Amino acid sequence: MQKLPNSLAKKIEKRKLDKSFRILDTASGLIDFTSNDYLGFSQNENLFSKTFQLLLTENIAQNGATGSRLLSGNHKLYENLEPLLANFYKADDALVFNSGYDANMGFFSAVPQRGDCIFYDEFIHASIREGIRMSNAKGYHFSHNNIESLKEKIETNTSQLGEDGNIYVVTESVFSMDGDTPDLKALAAFTKTNSYHLIVDEAHAVGAHGTNGNGIIPQLKLEKKVFARIITFGKAYGCHGAAILGSSELKDYLVNFAKSFIYTTALTPHTLATIITAHKFYEQSGKEEVTRLKNNIVYFKNELKTQGLQEHFILSDAAIQSCIIKGIGKAKAVADKLMDKGFGVKAILSPTVPEGQERLRFCIHSYNSKEELGLVLKLLSKYI
Repeated sequence: MQKLPNSLAKKIEKRKLDKSFRILDTASGLIDFTSNDYLGFSQNENLFSKTFQLLLTENIAQNGATGSRLLSGNHKLYENLEPLLANFYKADDALVFNSGYDANMGFFSAVPQRGDCIFYDEFIHASIREGIRMSNAKGYHFSHNNIESLKEKIETNTSQLGEDGNIYVVTESVFSMDGDTPDLKALAAFTKTNSYHLIVDEAHAVGAHGTNGNGIIPQLKLEKKVFARIITFGKAYGCHGAAILGSSELKDYLVNFAKSFIYTTALTPHTLATIITAHKFYEQSGKEEVTRLKNNIVYFKNELKTQGLQEHFILSDAAIQSCIIKGIGKAKAVADKLMDKGFGVKAILSPTVPEGQERLRFCIHSYNSKEELGLVLKLLSKYI
């Protein structure tokens, strides 16, 4: 095999020197404070069994999708799933993508056009940043969860708009690294008043938030004020895939122009069956698991006070609780000590987060026990 080019080898060496080199970790048996499996659906045997039963009922014994959805891969479970999603999430229509990354790349590289402007929260997910980078629109970030900063950026850059240019405003309902939530009502009112297009990534909200697990936007009754929502199924719903929610016209446009949708093999029937089953299963067990999750979040935050750790944590009422530990070496050292004690807590390092904002990211689950929650924070207090 040919060796890696020197220019790439130097980048790897730099990662190793500054202790930010990534490896694939197969550690198992640790108490889970890392995964996005907030409700334990990914390991639920009942859900697994019901998925298999759905495949039998639909007489599906097919392993693969065989091609893209525009060729041979648009199997019948898509016809079952997308109307279900539109109804469940209170949207006009839904289009399923292979992952949240694919959904964001497809949307932002295809929808905003030359002459348009995109204004996005500075902490937006990497997949959205990449999609914006691939678009022909101008992109500008505004200060995190700061609507005044957004207004200032729009006012400063309106000269960049084309004659028929559109303005897109992008945020998340629960941010993946901080776990906080913007003032979505204020954002929706501002964008609607000015005829801007609001896009909200609800990846970490669906399942864990909302009246029936359908996210914060329907909970706030803002679905009619949002141009597009991105939802994913690999977190609280414990499976895989994503969807973009919006108008039927938006769906038609994405089918025709979103490259990450057009040029990829479709999801397998088993994957779609799991998504369908997970949403129906939520009606039986989801609310009970969400109650456990919310109780665990409250307990965790109370323990932060008991252990005197509040000043180290970003304010969040979500399942994501982040402890800022500045410096790559220090953050990794504390994570390693917790792992040695049997707790799976990951250090999140730059460049994933800004330099100086390195952290331990605690993901709370419905299945974490009070003893686990208390002990991990007691150890954290000792180590930092």
